[in-house]
Amino acid sequence: MAQQIGICLVGAGRAGLIHAHNFQGKIPQAKVVAVVDPNQEAAEKAAKELGVDRWYTSVEPALDNRAVDAVVIATPTWHHKAIAVAASEAGKHILCEKPMAMDEEECDAMIEAAERNNVQLHLAFMRRFDSSFRQAKKMVESGEIGDVVLVKSTTRGPSIPQRWQYDIAQSNGPLAEVNSHDIDTIRWFSESEFKSVYAIAGNYRCPEAKGEFPDFYDNVIMIASLTGGQQAFVDGAVSVKYGYDARVEILGEKGVITVGQHHEGSVVICSQGSNVTRPVMKSWRNLFAEAYLAEDLNFVTSILEGRPPLVSGVDGKMVVKVVQAGNTSILEKRIVHLE
Repeated sequence: MAQQIGICLVGAGRAGLIHAHNFQGKIPQAKVVAVVDPNQEAAEKAAKELGVDRWYTSVEPALDNRAVDAVVIATPTWHHKAIAVAASEAGKHILCEKPMAMDEEECDAMIEAAERNNVQLHLAFMRRFDSSFRQAKKMVESGEIGDVVLVKSTTRGPSIPQRWQYDIAQSNGPLAEVNSHDIDTIRWFSESEFKSVYAIAGNYRCPEAKGEFPDFYDNVIMIASLTGGQQAFVDGAVSVKYGYDARVEILGEKGVITVGQHHEGSVVICSQGSNVTRPVMKSWRNLFAEAYLAEDLNFVTSILEGRPPLVSGVDGKMVVKVVQAGNTSILEKRIVHLE
């Protein structure tokens, strides 16, 4: 394989373009050579923005392009499995945005196809590459707080969901779209799997969805027991208005570690009238910019060096499994036990 990986971006939305700009301008070992989006205008615009000659409205011709060594899948979730399997069959390595797929069976198909065709399947849980999260992980591993007892993880975002996200059957809801990162964070810090979950949810901020999508929720909390005996708590919300909020707390036998903050930067403003203010964190794109870059660099170097993914298809599948259990708990108002 060439020492510069040719990347095809599949899905020219916000997350996809973050990856693409990293590969195009910040990682010398990679180059974006093609863009795919079913919306022709979006595909053309992204290709022009990235300085790419090739754009497509379907993935098949892109996979026939010999300049493409790997694909970044950043489409709505229900497309992930078909694209990933097709990419594997074409011998292309894969970086797949979360959530991995709609259900465990789709995850299994993606994992099997990648293994059979000897290509790498990476899951895009960028928090594992964030410097603060990695520092906290090292402190846990060193025994700084003793054995982990509880992991609490929060993600709340300001964005109003797109229409397709209101349909739980298409999106798996905010537990998937927002809290996949929290579920993976809990697995990572606890080094355990989810054993049982109980979740409650409600729609408090998105009245436009209530008529057509009565099952949609914009606020969710989930408590869980883990196979290692630890406890876990997930707090998720969309359309919160005040900003982007991602925090985690790891409670151990001997202490506690917290990661994350509400505010952006270290500037504090003191103004007339005794007001003290700090700018709020506006977007995940601001907070995790460096983490995305580290994740993308790891994807490329893993391919070039033949190293296995740091975040694998199995990691993606286990998160999807918990999302499904959480949504079942919400609908059936009961504790759900995972195998």
